[in-house]
Amino acid sequence: MGGHVTGAVTALASELPEWATLLRAPNPGVMTLEGTNTWLLRAPGAAYGVLVDPGPADEGHLAAIAAQGPIGLVLITHGHPDHTEGSPRLHELLGGVPVRAVDPAHSIDAPPLTGDGSDGTELGGDGCGLSIRLVPTPGHTADSICLLVEQGGRQVVLTGDTILGRGTTVVGHPDGHLGDYLASLELLSGYRGIPALPGHGPALADCGAAADFYLAHRRARLDQVRVALDEGAETAAEVVAKVYADVDRSLWWAAEWSVRAQLEYLGRESSTDTPGLETP
Repeated sequence: MGGHVTGAVTALASELPEWATLLRAPNPGVMTLEGTNTWLLRAPGAAYGVLVDPGPADEGHLAAIAAQGPIGLVLITHGHPDHTEGSPRLHELLGGVPVRAVDPAHSIDAPPLTGDGSDGTELGGDGCGLSIRLVPTPGHTADSICLLVEQGGRQVVLTGDTILGRGTTVVGHPDGHLGDYLASLELLSGYRGIPALPGHGPALADCGAAADFYLAHRRARLDQVRVALDEGAETAAEVVAKVYADVDRSLWWAAEWSVRAQLEYLGRESSTDTPGLETP
């Protein structure tokens, strides 16, 4: 369970609801997989659609999104550039449609997203024909959220980078926090049998099952980090060399982000003022 994971962690979704459309950005890479997933949510007969994560500032991608109009609202799952860089230009192309994110820096002509979703506040508005509720899931980043969407008796969870369609995500210290991430996965484990529409990779059939796998994987990695420290690893880089030996070295820089988050979680922060554990 603690080894490097590259495939889907649960069964792929066999089909998507008719009101959910994937518009994948042309930015493939080791961190973005096939590219950033931009999701268009449009209920049958609705006055407008809701867009989740515009993606990069690629003019062709943004033009393809705009061609799917009318779009009445843009929502952001978290503030990383591969999800938000295109927001200002898309805001223009859509005629000033509001963009909402947890981080005010990524909201445009709209208040930031707030609350924990427990008050039943609907994000989409009356014209979209969808129930869209905020599910706060910090951890990957401090501002990460998921979205529970329902229409016509079918539900999906848009998971951003909290759960990916393939492999596992990075908890990037210091913005990302492993304790928050584990709590978010525990929350998502309750969404049994509901498809997960991720920020990268294919849609998964069961958000709850994926969250369970992620939890087990993270806990196994923590055990490996504990062993590496007990065996004398003194820097984050040394922990990576022991724990992530099965990962391509070209990805060790990303693994080191997660290790720093793991060390913080374990109370053994990788910093020069922590006895016996130093940054390289």
